[in-house]
Amino acid sequence: MQGDAIRRIVIVGGGTAGWMTAAPLAQRLARHPTQPCEVMLVESPEIGTIGVGEATLPTIRAYNDALGLDHADFIAKTQASFKLGIEFKDWGHIGNRFFHAFGDFGPPLAGISAHQHWLRLAQAFNHMPDLENWSMPSVMARHGKFLPPNEQTPGLTDAYSYGFHFDASLYARYLRDYAVARGVERVEGMVVDVEQHPQSGFVTAVKLRDGRRLEGDLFIDCSGFRGLLIEGALKAGYEDWSAYLPCNSALAVPCASVPQLTPFTRSTAKAAGWLWRIPLQHRTGNGHVYSNGFTSDEQARQVLLDGLDGEALDEPRQLRFVTGRRRKSWVKNVVAIGLSAGFVEPLESTSINLIETAVGKLLELFPDRACRPELADEFNRVMGGRYESVRDFIVLHYKLTKRDDSDFWRYCAGMAIPDSLRHQIELFRETGRVAIVDRGGFAEPSFVAMMMGLGAAPKRYDPLADRVDIRAVHGHFAGLRDMIAQAVTRMPDHGAYVAGPDK
Repeated sequence: MQGDAIRRIVIVGGGTAGWMTAAPLAQRLARHPTQPCEVMLVESPEIGTIGVGEATLPTIRAYNDALGLDHADFIAKTQASFKLGIEFKDWGHIGNRFFHAFGDFGPPLAGISAHQHWLRLAQAFNHMPDLENWSMPSVMARHGKFLPPNEQTPGLTDAYSYGFHFDASLYARYLRDYAVARGVERVEGMVVDVEQHPQSGFVTAVKLRDGRRLEGDLFIDCSGFRGLLIEGALKAGYEDWSAYLPCNSALAVPCASVPQLTPFTRSTAKAAGWLWRIPLQHRTGNGHVYSNGFTSDEQARQVLLDGLDGEALDEPRQLRFVTGRRRKSWVKNVVAIGLSAGFVEPLESTSINLIETAVGKLLELFPDRACRPELADEFNRVMGGRYESVRDFIVLHYKLTKRDDSDFWRYCAGMAIPDSLRHQIELFRETGRVAIVDRGGFAEPSFVAMMMGLGAAPKRYDPLADRVDIRAVHGHFAGLRDMIAQAVTRMPDHGAYVAGPDK
């Protein structure tokens, strides 16, 4: 047995990132019978949490399952609802509406993606129905229905997934209780100083305002935008993506819930940004993400309040941010997770997914007390690539606009974009093919939904599609569309499913 194992981990900062990090560390490390590792989390009630990450990707289910969380208990304790995808309104052009669903458009035919066959049919027949009609979760969302897919013996109408909407503060509290029950020590206090080894530069302790010192071997920076350890002490540097993602402000406010609990997030484009709407059981989360270079805070506030579909339950809360990422998320013995590592705005609910990815990668590359730089290099390579792929997918939403009704949208249409994204757009427009740069990120159906929804229709389709009898293709699409419609008709309303059989 090696004798230099990590003995204590100190997590600086609570909130969603802190407790999402603490929970799996506690499960894996805190009470190991032969090699226990103390896990300590320090948080201050004086520092509020951002708390806008209330919508998730389907990967949250794997995270919850890995912890062994009880599904029904999680739904009840976090006031959660189900999420089949995102409805986009007025993106691309005013009056536009499309859906980015957590599912595909049917199975491949002869090894060729379903959307390629749809493109062929759209050329051969006039008035081809929208591609969304072959997306099970899109049709479910349109009718306000929900039922989990049969994952044991799935059929053609089970090819979809789902995430959740939940109260982020309740979720953090839920994980806090889980982590503390498994040995995590919660320390309440304000970090005012960071001590480092004079030769190695490793962080050795954090000092609290009341004079306490918390020593550790490995430090996790979950201090939010401040980056107290990764930037304040270790000067990791920040890569600013504002030129690609000009939104730098947000206003968030909850409102009273409406009778119909929709199984999707809604994003509505506005003159200088966009509105989010996230339905929870007990309230609806709302926000306005915008660029204060193209509108005033007061105007943005009014746009937000005018867009509510229920009574505001509080005053809008102001947030400022700079989109981008740390040049390195792991430096020496400090790993940044969450907002301390980077932020690419909440448009596709990626913030919590990036936390999941970082925690999983940390456990995969878990160090000893030497914290070998090769481990940090691999972590930084993977996380850097993930942040960049998320960036490109979000920039896509803005760049493909045909809106010219405001200076903001004219800027987005004309702005320079990363070469990696330019290649993806040009490839799809010319051939209908999707270039997937990050296999762990958004998959082909997501790019197809966004490109088609924003109006980037391909000029041609895969020529190998012509090798399949077009009558067979037409029959397949007609049959699958009918199967989806019939299956959705039999499903319960989303609100009724969340409430359960006893309500």
